[in-house]
Amino acid sequence: MPRAQIKDEKTYRKLRDKGESKEKSARIANASANRGKKNVGRKGGKNPSYDDWTKDELLDRAREIGIEGRSSMNKSELVKALRDH
Repeated sequence: MPRAQIKDEKTYRKLRDKGESKEKSARIANASANRGKKNVGRKGGKNPSYDDWTKDELLDRAREIGIEGRSSMNKSELVKALRDH
C-alpha cells in the first residue's frame, strides 16, 4: 500500500530490500522523485571527507542529526555512524 510521504515507492522498496534504513530510503526515494535519479547522484556537498574532520566536528554533526550514543564513540565509529545515517 503506497504511503503519502513516500513519493517513489519502487525506489523506496528497492532500498529497503538492500537493507537501508526507513529514513534513508525515504530521503533518497523522495529526492529522486523531485529532482530525477540522475541529478540526485550528482548533488554532492562541498565539505571534506569525514575522515578529514576533527572528532569535535564529528560530534557536533552527530548531535545535529541525532545519532544516539555519540559521546562514547571514537572517531572511526563516529565516521561510520554518520555515513550510515
